[in-house]
Amino acid sequence: MKFTRFTKGSSVYTGVMSENTIQEINGDIFGDNWEYTGQKFSVTDVKLLAPIKPNQIIGIGANYVSKLEDRPSELPEIPVFFFKPISSVIGPEEDIIIPEGIEKVKFESELAIVIGKEAKNVPESEVWDYVFGYTVGNDVTAPQFFHQDGHWTIGKSFDTFTPLGPVIETELDPFAVKVEARLNGVEKQNSATELMIIPIRRMVSYLTKVMTLKPGDVILTGSPVGADFVGAGDTIECIIKEIGTLRNSFVLAKEQVKS
Repeated sequence: MKFTRFTKGSSVYTGVMSENTIQEINGDIFGDNWEYTGQKFSVTDVKLLAPIKPNQIIGIGANYVSKLEDRPSELPEIPVFFFKPISSVIGPEEDIIIPEGIEKVKFESELAIVIGKEAKNVPESEVWDYVFGYTVGNDVTAPQFFHQDGHWTIGKSFDTFTPLGPVIETELDPFAVKVEARLNGVEKQNSATELMIIPIRRMVSYLTKVMTLKPGDVILTGSPVGADFVGAGDTIECIIKEIGTLRNSFVLAKEQVKS
């Protein structure tokens, strides 16, 4: 199923998308108590939002190689994880705002995991029981704001720096997809998820040994080779064909204030 959030007029709805139609639902998508309301919308008549309001967002750094033979024989003992604030989340077609003082930021197209139930100390063999579904994420980054000692928080945390969407796909084989990105229509990223260094099972299991994951937590699984700097006027499409296309454009902060 493809779950989504959207607006029509001044109201916010949750629904299930099928081709060009969205059927509204009520209830908790993470439980068994949601139901169809009977109301239907055309995708062309609504504004899609980020498909979830995350509980928290966790990213992993430098998690792809360019070819299979480059994968390390031993995995890092402590993977490089970081948090992104929920205030950085936007949806499809919303502008990504380049902070004042710089003219370029980086896009990073990623497969994003959505956790579906509380998870603590989960073995790798049971990870899939806790995954609700997947969406497309763009881990926008301003490395100019990275701390000289290696801290990434500020450079990852600006408002609009975490586009998500267009849907949460619950019926997806994460091992059989490619993570792509097109900048102004030109392909920049195109990698299979088998090129991940830390695989999804290990990633989620490790995190549950550190913290309790909750329904609605989003884990960004890393960006393939090809992430690049972009500036105002550029448009990025982050694509996982089985989920959809997450499209956003970049504007300077001063331009956004004027508009």
